[in-house]
Amino acid sequence: MFGRLAHLAIDALLISMCLAGIKRSTGLSPALSRLSNKDIRQLASTFLETGEWAMDFAVVVMGRSSAFERRR
Repeated sequence: MFGRLAHLAIDALLISMCLAGIKRSTGLSPALSRLSNKDIRQLASTFLETGEWAMDFAVVVMGRSSAFERRR
């Protein structure tokens, strides 16, 4: 039971990170204003903000690692 819950949480985080990457590279993001329910809108916003945070964290970790290099 716990393993399945952890798997679903990690999958949700990866989807949120993918959406954060799409937002950063293209400027496209889900239209949360079209959601009529305020609670669902807040939940979706928190979901997307979590992906942004995880993306920032991953970039910092990779930036400090010698296994990655920044190309410009």
